[in-house]
Amino acid sequence: MELVMALAIGILFTIGVYLILSRSLLRIVLGTSLLTHGVHLLLLTMAGLKTGSAPVLGKAESYVDPLPQALILTSIVISFGVTAFFFVLAYRSYQVLGTDEIDSIKEAKE
Repeated sequence: MELVMALAIGILFTIGVYLILSRSLLRIVLGTSLLTHGVHLLLLTMAGLKTGSAPVLGKAESYVDPLPQALILTSIVISFGVTAFFFVLAYRSYQVLGTDEIDSIKEAKE
């Protein structure tokens, strides 16, 4: 299972980096979103893909560590806020400049 997750992580990172290196602001925002999803899967895989019950006060033979899941949940909330901010920023720059190309934005700034 770790091999499948490693391949999925590699694919997400590859597509995310490719989108970040493009010239469109919308693609850059989507690339950062894919990179954060790749990091979430990486954290989950590094914690170990174990099966077990929830860590409660009862008797449990094997349990799953809740810390990586809590970190990923926090990261999902933060990345949602950052992505929403990036979308608003890209939309506002499109309204002001009329384009979402990075080269055109640099030319308009100068």
